[in-house]
Amino acid sequence: MPRITAGSVTEHREQVRRRVFDAFAALMSEHSFDAISMAQIAAAAEIGRTAIYHHFPDKEAVVVAFAGHETESYLAALRGQLEAATSAPDRLRAYVRHHLASGEDFHAGLGPRLYGVLPESSRAAIREHVVDVERVLREVLTGGVESGDFEITDLDATVALVHACLAPRDLAPGSVEQFVLRAVSAS
Repeated sequence: MPRITAGSVTEHREQVRRRVFDAFAALMSEHSFDAISMAQIAAAAEIGRTAIYHHFPDKEAVVVAFAGHETESYLAALRGQLEAATSAPDRLRAYVRHHLASGEDFHAGLGPRLYGVLPESSRAAIREHVVDVERVLREVLTGGVESGDFEITDLDATVALVHACLAPRDLAPGSVEQFVLRAVSAS
């Protein structure tokens, strides 16, 4: 029987999951997804080679759960910043700044490296996490339209275009922020 290393089974499972996520991220920083095995993830997480299967059936499940964990952390931090903003333009600025500051860390920048190797079901599950982030941007933009601060005729296109502007590149964050705010006619 596995040894419980926390105050409760629930705490133990959460500790194991965090160790698996940390191990997975570290391995992905050094290797391709195809080159990583469940045994390597287990070893890096310091759990038994067979014990990892009590938590995840395969490495695709690790990726999907990792994406969910990262999304929850990202959204919690983002919502904290949005709550401090007092106007629609300030909320959009906070969204842009947070995304630019956290974008590379969010999902450890793994998206493009994984989409080609994951099965469709895993890609669809990860896409749901992206939809959660998009939902926050939709709320910010809709609030700006309702307050009269933004002029948006096509919300879907605007969400896609704002996120395209936030993709990592060598641009000054202030320039990206100014461009996005102008795109929605914000002062």
